[in-house]
Amino acid sequence: MQHDMRRKLIFTAPGWLETWWQTFGAGADLCLLAVKREERIIGIAPLMVRDATASFIGSCDVCDYLDFIVAPEMERDFFKTLLQYLKQKDIKCLDLKCLRPDSTVLRNLVTAAENMGHTVVSNQEDVSVNLDLPETWDKYLARLNAKQRHEVKRKLRRLSEAGNIDYYSVTDGMAINNHMDTFLKMFCESREDKAAFLASRMEAFFRLMANAMSDIGLLRLGVLQLDTVPVAMTICFDYDGCLHLYNSSYNPQYASLSVGLLCKVLCIKAGIEEGKKTFDFLKGGEAYKYRLGGRELPIYNCQIAIA
Repeated sequence: MQHDMRRKLIFTAPGWLETWWQTFGAGADLCLLAVKREERIIGIAPLMVRDATASFIGSCDVCDYLDFIVAPEMERDFFKTLLQYLKQKDIKCLDLKCLRPDSTVLRNLVTAAENMGHTVVSNQEDVSVNLDLPETWDKYLARLNAKQRHEVKRKLRRLSEAGNIDYYSVTDGMAINNHMDTFLKMFCESREDKAAFLASRMEAFFRLMANAMSDIGLLRLGVLQLDTVPVAMTICFDYDGCLHLYNSSYNPQYASLSVGLLCKVLCIKAGIEEGKKTFDFLKGGEAYKYRLGGRELPIYNCQIAIA
């Protein structure tokens, strides 16, 4: 891939797409397309096809943002070529989900499709929550409203009074394998809905995904320990100055100490101390994300009827 074609989205990384396809791709036909101009790749369409409908490789239950991968200034050529090809292949619909407002779909494809006479329908399907990180932890706390600032400080103080606390990040592949056992155990124990979500195929996906993202240096496990016992963990992707909070788990025996929330708080603190610019809570409008200073970003879907 060309150096000027940067992957903006974690969920279009080749390792991620391969892991999702291996785990969930049954029943669909792979349609991984590359568009070239004079032997130079100008864009990639990571698609799959079911019943004459093309959609992104991925699913909204495990993929937060999806998009095409297009070189800057090449969007018009890429989408015109893509739509012509899909029509030739008798694809009747492009059903695209998990779209950020700055996705190439909403910025470029919609206009290209309408100009070619195709019918386009877009709707908001969800929200994600993002947090711009200041230079220091004190500045972050100052941004919170008085009640939330007091709550964060009170909870941290109460946890420190319960024993020796330690928060650290794990990025080494072998160590990540070992820690995933602990993460998944706490994930199932913390909530019934999470235990139901983590059926055997989903557990396999989590383990394969952790290996794949670790191999390309993007995975980070955050571990909160109390007296050397792991009590909460986060799975983050560390990419392009941003920490993306993908999932979390905690030991319910320590729920009274708010260890699940505080593990996320300490993850934010670590990001600030490392000079990260953004903390992305990813999809879902859970109340804690707003309490910790996050701002809402709409997530859309888009259906294009290819006439």
